[in-house]
Amino acid sequence: MPIRENLAANLRRLIRRHVSVSAVCRELGINRTQFERYLQGKAVPNKATASLICDYFKIDENELYREPAAAAAGSDRHASLRQTLYENLVRPPSPAIASGTYFTYFSIPGRPDLLMRSVTFVRREVDLVTFRRVTRPAPGDVQGGASVPGNHYGVAISRLNWIYFSGINRRRTSEPSIITVQWAPISEPVLVGRAIVLTGSGPALVSVIMRQDFTGIGMKRAMQMAHIVKLDDTSVDRLVISLAREADKLA
Repeated sequence: MPIRENLAANLRRLIRRHVSVSAVCRELGINRTQFERYLQGKAVPNKATASLICDYFKIDENELYREPAAAAAGSDRHASLRQTLYENLVRPPSPAIASGTYFTYFSIPGRPDLLMRSVTFVRREVDLVTFRRVTRPAPGDVQGGASVPGNHYGVAISRLNWIYFSGINRRRTSEPSIITVQWAPISEPVLVGRAIVLTGSGPALVSVIMRQDFTGIGMKRAMQMAHIVKLDDTSVDRLVISLAREADKLA
């Protein structure tokens, strides 16, 4: 079978594990039209793009171009389990949360004066809610926060009045992450709950607050703000500070 046909068949198989072709193209940063040419066996990616695709799907380049039957042989054994897990992750009901940019604040164990601020981009696609959460510790950040930068992708589901953000860090650590939040019983729309995060001493259970940005801040600026902040930082919402202090008292 020609290499282009091998590539097309293998890409179609790999994409079945993901939300949609559009979502894959967005996360890869590849033009949808060009990616469709790969899927149709009309073109092959250059070395840099192939490497990007392999990193995304966590495969080596040989698997990308080998005969489809051989490439799929190693993965078919667990296909049923994967499908069951995926179906349970995306089945309704979807959470009552709008698309948009959310600043997500995590408490830092032993440092009640600090918060780890991440930025979460939430996207609704019909009944499916996906997200990307980014943390980029700034130079000079204190110890005790996230031990590695975060670039988490995943899905959000609603169960028993809680919203679960389940994801995987796309960076080399590939650690899973989970946040469970619910709407706070106050007039302002803010989500509060708990999260398991990776710290310098291992996984830790921390308080978490999610607050949607309504100022129209750009993605680049939002990502620049995703680092450790002090409670007296003027860029931190006053409601977030109040909720963070209350959560610290209850911890």
